[in-house]
Amino acid sequence: MNASTETLPVVVIGAGPIGLAAAARLIERDIEPLVLEAGPVAASAVRDWSHVRLFSTWSEVTDPAAEKLLAPTGWVKPDGATYPSGGDWAELYLQPLADVLGDRVRYNATVTGVSRTGRDRIVDADRETQPFVVHLTSPEGRQERIFARAVIDASGTWSTPSPAGGSGLHALGEKSAVDHITYRVPDLKDPAVRARYAGKRTAVIGSGASAFTALAYLADLAKAEDGTGTHATWILRRGISGSTFGGGTSDQLPARGALGLAAKAAVDGGYADAVTGFRTDAVERNADGRLVLVGEDGRRLDPVDEVIVLTGFRPDLTFLDELRLGLDERLQAPVELAPLIDPNQHSCGTVYPHGAGELSHPEKDVYLVGMKSYGRAPTFLAMTGYEQVRSVAAALAGDREAAERVELTLPETGVCGGAGLFDQPEAAEETGGGCCAAPATLTIGAPASSGGC
Repeated sequence: MNASTETLPVVVIGAGPIGLAAAARLIERDIEPLVLEAGPVAASAVRDWSHVRLFSTWSEVTDPAAEKLLAPTGWVKPDGATYPSGGDWAELYLQPLADVLGDRVRYNATVTGVSRTGRDRIVDADRETQPFVVHLTSPEGRQERIFARAVIDASGTWSTPSPAGGSGLHALGEKSAVDHITYRVPDLKDPAVRARYAGKRTAVIGSGASAFTALAYLADLAKAEDGTGTHATWILRRGISGSTFGGGTSDQLPARGALGLAAKAAVDGGYADAVTGFRTDAVERNADGRLVLVGEDGRRLDPVDEVIVLTGFRPDLTFLDELRLGLDERLQAPVELAPLIDPNQHSCGTVYPHGAGELSHPEKDVYLVGMKSYGRAPTFLAMTGYEQVRSVAAALAGDREAAERVELTLPETGVCGGAGLFDQPEAAEETGGGCCAAPATLTIGAPASSGGC
């Protein structure tokens, strides 16, 4: 890197929790950041799920370097033992942090491409001495370019939810049924949204925390709208085992464990039915205009009025196409990180804290951080992202010792479901799934009085 390049800012893509923490950590290292946010305000993606409560407490979702920046403004940290909603997180912490950063945050700036100045991805000559060039557009279509000494992509994965189709592609008919499909947890406190689901049959596709939340919300709606026919069908691509509902009371994040228990209670209480081993192949409309989900095995489910698809997210890598990224071919996560988070390999405990070393790419001084660093893998924690950017900022400052140091202990999930994304019950029973003890098989849908939970 030449002297002129060193005077350039580090471009941070995304003014969400991890992007803003990255800026705070860079300032702590006397490195100038420039945060580019596609939305009109900070934490635009978080605000989209403002009605959802986090399963981490306030003490786990603020970054120490950010707190130092906020302290002179009179900012008071919320009670560390309480759980913020997405809206709380944005309004009480993330927007104030962005305000402190001032002109270092630019809004309505959508990044459309990143490359090395004068070097496409083919060219080797003097590549690492050239600054990065970042192309961006405004909502009005105005184009601009910015030069940077390094790039930290914290843009997340919120804009690219995975489809319902079990093959990773949209199911046949899925796009044409978009008027009755959502890829977000609905805000049932909104009267218009509530009316969309009240008295209706809704299919929920997914098996993670978002699906648990949606099932719990729909169960509450069914209780409040007793006798109206409000009901959910929970569709899982896998079967039901001891890990399906998360860690429960063994989870060191109690609210995360409670989500799984709430989903199980929704089924046990009769507010939802569970359909297992179902991989959606097509979405059809019957004569009444209702949706019929068809599985890869030919099964046709009873008609539903609405579908909530919560099958995870995937990274948008299109604007990074001219960079030399080292990504795992399955997860689209950095190759050194992928083995730590690969659900094909394990689902026990938690991910070992990691930093610049695991997040590095063949293209020097480019880092994917936050949820985007996980590619298609689930269960990302804000604490993990804060540790990532602490290490990355140290690496960019040339402090190798600090970059390699681990300064975080993550809570255990309490989950040990064995290896593999697809069910292999016989192998799991014999080997414990290559992880821990074999998962127990659960009976769900029994009367609540049976004590099954």
